[in-house]
Amino acid sequence: MGTAGVFILGGANSAWANKPPNDSQALITLKPIDNSKALINPDMGWMMYFYSNIISNYGSKLAPSDTVDDFPGLSTVYMRVPWSFIEIEEGKFNWELLDTPAQRWIDKGNKAAYLISASESWLRYATPEWVKKAGVKGYYWFNKQFGMGNINNPLWEPDFSDPLFLQKVENFVAAMAKRYDGNPNVAFVDIGHFGLWGEGHTVLSSKIDYSLEVKEKYVDIYCRHFKHTQLYINDDFAGPDKRGKRFPITDYAFSKGVSLTDFSILVAPPPNSWYHAEMAQLFWPTMPVVLEAQHYGASVRTKAWSKALLLKSIEDYHASYMSIQWWPREFLEANRDIIDKINLRMGYRIQLRSISWPEEVKLGENFKVAASWANAGVAPCYPGGFPCVTLKDEKGGIVSVLVDESFDMKDLKVAAPGKAPAREWEPGFTIDPTFNDPEGVFFRNVKPGKYDLYVSVGMRDGTPVIELPHGDEDGNRRYKIGRITVLERDSRGQG
Repeated sequence: MGTAGVFILGGANSAWANKPPNDSQALITLKPIDNSKALINPDMGWMMYFYSNIISNYGSKLAPSDTVDDFPGLSTVYMRVPWSFIEIEEGKFNWELLDTPAQRWIDKGNKAAYLISASESWLRYATPEWVKKAGVKGYYWFNKQFGMGNINNPLWEPDFSDPLFLQKVENFVAAMAKRYDGNPNVAFVDIGHFGLWGEGHTVLSSKIDYSLEVKEKYVDIYCRHFKHTQLYINDDFAGPDKRGKRFPITDYAFSKGVSLTDFSILVAPPPNSWYHAEMAQLFWPTMPVVLEAQHYGASVRTKAWSKALLLKSIEDYHASYMSIQWWPREFLEANRDIIDKINLRMGYRIQLRSISWPEEVKLGENFKVAASWANAGVAPCYPGGFPCVTLKDEKGGIVSVLVDESFDMKDLKVAAPGKAPAREWEPGFTIDPTFNDPEGVFFRNVKPGKYDLYVSVGMRDGTPVIELPHGDEDGNRRYKIGRITVLERDSRGQG
């Protein structure tokens, strides 16, 4: 076997550990600029609400070919759907309701996310009626103040503590996980089935104050079956308007590897624009945080909407996701200015601040690349990523791939706008494609010549994953930084 490019860290086990780089090499230095582009990366982005409880909100006006690609930073299609729309009969599932719109976005390289509710403000049986007929206890209710049902047409909410209800939920979640757990096209799943709209509260519906033990059962059910896909718990499990840093139910969820979603953003006017930014501080250092803003039209109507506060919520929560809970292009047209500002901060934003490399390098000679990296976003780069230098020939063929596994973008610190600290990167690389196999056959893959030099961030094997805010991209998330000349190897280094 031949080696197209050997990466040398200079450790004790390295063949070149005692051969220092040639410090006299002429260097080329580049300082890339941030092009202000909205980035589509794992574990972050805008979420288009295709279904927001009501099936006609908000994807019903989109043609099958329309995935709102003109919305900058849109990475995820989100579907919040009543349970009764999916499990029509016990054990018989209408997954097409989820899979059809999801595939439209997946075909574009994006992802899907889901929440299944069991209590709604507009639908009598968000929980399938067959569940009630099976003997599950429940309550009829209406809320005159908020126009939810009425005395002649009350809504039905299950007793969330009923063991039979919990068993039916577990059966559904098991089937859902069999289909979606570990699916790389699924960004996350919200812990649903509990509370009005699946949000973990009953203050507007039955008003029953369920115990911590009952709430923990829903966390346990989802965690038992979703072992690979990221799960989220709604902040309202702790109480919609209870302020504070730590609550038993969210602490419990955190201990299970569940992250936080907050659906209270701009529902009420200031000073109640949100309640749980302090709660998010436990979660964001290790897991992405999701925010849902109020239905845009309703927020404007109640004078709760504020572009400045929407941006502030991203900062306060260190949020990685934000909802588009409205007709997407109407929302975009009205808020494009703040959307562009949010895209510069939401999630992570890996910047290559500067990079230097030798103008010429000999085959077999250890050389240095010196660079400076920073994360200009509000959140860590949760998936991580390793920097890679790639050489390509004049036809775009990959000649050498050099990865540094000692430097992980996950470790870059976040800070206030414009204050992100840079971290220096100075690996040693060797392009040494020579090899003598046991039969004495000499193999060489890289020839002396001039090559285009690219930088990327991604997997340990050099596969690019992370989109960077820089130009000259090759279509596969590699970014051209210049050229390098590879010279014939030093005859003294020949084995």
